Amino acid sequence: MGDQEALRKIITTLAVKNEEIQNFIYSLKQMMQNVEANSSRAQEDLEGEFQSLYALLDELKDEMLMKIKQDRASRTYELQAQLAACAKALESSEELLEAANQALGTANHHDFPQAAKQIKDSVTMAPAFRLSLKAKVSDNMSHLMVDFAQERRLLQALAFLPVPSTPEIDLAESLVADNCVTLAWRMPDEDSKIDHYVLEYRRTNFDGPPRAKEDQPWMVVEGIKGTEYTLTGLKFDMKYMNFRVRACNKAVAGEFSEPVTLETRARATRTCGWRNSAWSGTPRAARCRTSRRARRTARAGRLRPPTRLPGDTLIDGDDHYWEVRYDRDSKAFGVGVAYRSLGKFDQLGKTSASWCLHLNNWLQVSFSAKHANKAKVLDVPVPDCIGVYCNFHEGFLSFYNARTKQLLHTFKAKFTQPVLPAFTVWCGSFHVSSGLQVPSAVKCLQKRNSTASSSNASLP
Repeated sequence: MGDQEALRKIITTLAVKNEEIQNFIYSLKQMMQNVEANSSRAQEDLEGEFQSLYALLDELKDEMLMKIKQDRASRTYELQAQLAACAKALESSEELLEAANQALGTANHHDFPQAAKQIKDSVTMAPAFRLSLKAKVSDNMSHLMVDFAQERRLLQALAFLPVPSTPEIDLAESLVADNCVTLAWRMPDEDSKIDHYVLEYRRTNFDGPPRAKEDQPWMVVEGIKGTEYTLTGLKFDMKYMNFRVRACNKAVAGEFSEPVTLETRARATRTCGWRNSAWSGTPRAARCRTSRRARRTARAGRLRPPTRLPGDTLIDGDDHYWEVRYDRDSKAFGVGVAYRSLGKFDQLGKTSASWCLHLNNWLQVSFSAKHANKAKVLDVPVPDCIGVYCNFHEGFLSFYNARTKQLLHTFKAKFTQPVLPAFTVWCGSFHVSSGLQVPSAVKCLQKRNSTASSSNASLP
């Protein structure tokens, strides 16, 4: 029984091996056919290129021969015209010479003065004395000579097209923002033979070097002429995207670049709202929690102080961006970040545990940046929607006009513990949109801000 089982395994192994060999034989035959077809196509292309080169050389030869013929005809015409004028002048001069000799030998001295005067007048008007004895054109044709030594060396250097080098993706110049990805790359060596580039990308949830096998297929963008390309209208439904690019000349494509992975945060965007009344009533909230004290105050029917609300997302790394739209009729409004350790009754910006922008509409309108009980009045128009950018590692907390992306204020801090988005409102309402991509304009301003301290980077 054991021998039969062993024999069956051998048969199975042999069958599988035979199938592999048959498949390999088929692939070898297919490759031989491809070699024949590809070599024939390459030969046809080579002959076509040389025929076009011959045709171009013949065309240039005909043009240059025509130029020589035209120049020869023009010079011949000028010289013939000048030669005819000289012959005519010579004939006239000889006639005058003969007349002068005859007048000199005449015996009638009475007629001599009149004959001499006529000859003198004729000589003065004779073509021989008005004729230029300098050739109008030159017989030198050296300006039409050629020297194809350099072109001959170029022709001798003709060779098959080389395979293009592998591009290098420049992560420093690449950008993920505004539902777009801008990818930049460069060639290690300048290559004038490159015709276009091919970009491939795919979505993935794997953080690290791209894997050989992925569920998502590579998407292809062909015919890119420059060394930068922007993918627009993307849906960031996965955490990362892989990219690779290769260069192509007229005949062959080079190897793909080393794939890179860019983070395309697939965080869900959500919006929540909050309303605060000055008198009794139940606060309405969406995805936010009210404190027991706030509910007790609402039931008591007395004037309520501003409500402070912490967010529910800890920020302890990377960069984050959210937008807050508030009711312009709010008596007071504040937005910023705070440590979780912020006291229950501490106002935003009053201690070193919170940073915020604060708008006061109660008695006199004021718009200021607050931290550690210090305030700086902001001399900027008050927007109805504020964008908040927080880079935890670099210690940047920046506030923007969400509509125009104008920078309102930047705190430069050294966060010692995770922070939470924080809000305060009195007699009004606000709505928060979180999980947003960092806008490209904000990224550019923050990049500039990280290299040079902003004029309003911190409170005095």
